[in-house]
Amino acid sequence: MSEQKIEVVGKLGSTYGIRGWLRLYSSTEEAESIFDYQPWFLKIKGQWQPIELESWRYHNNDLIVKLKGTDDREAAQLLTNSEIGVDLACFPTLDEGDYYWHDLIGCQVVNLQGYTMGVVSEMMETGSNDVLVVRATAKDAFGKQERLIPFLYEQVVKRVDLATKTIEVDWDAGF
Repeated sequence: MSEQKIEVVGKLGSTYGIRGWLRLYSSTEEAESIFDYQPWFLKIKGQWQPIELESWRYHNNDLIVKLKGTDDREAAQLLTNSEIGVDLACFPTLDEGDYYWHDLIGCQVVNLQGYTMGVVSEMMETGSNDVLVVRATAKDAFGKQERLIPFLYEQVVKRVDLATKTIEVDWDAGF
């Protein structure tokens, strides 16, 4: 059996009511897309355990979930703050130019002049586009600690090579 690659897609919050429901915090682009990725795994005592979703719904603006076998508040309380993960194999293949954030984090960013700008430490969502947060190397010639580079495919981001974990950008190293 191949080693599963589990990606965190959200976490369970506090309990809701007495029948085992929990609040859910989704880190997927659309909050309810988290339900498209099944089965879920919960990180319990440092180990990923498969869990079955029984039901979910909106309550005010929060998502709440009911997991199979979690039938009262006490059982639900044990799962509070657990991370929710899914097997990467469950993610659909994307169109060219679309990438999952987890694939971009850790990539080295190089501009067209061949200057190594640093490594993608995280992604940020702004209203108009996603942004690469690039942690600069300690000896950055421009004295930068981090750069924010818009993830605009073709305009700024010229090439993403996941095999070599390299992103080539048309971006001035002085910014």
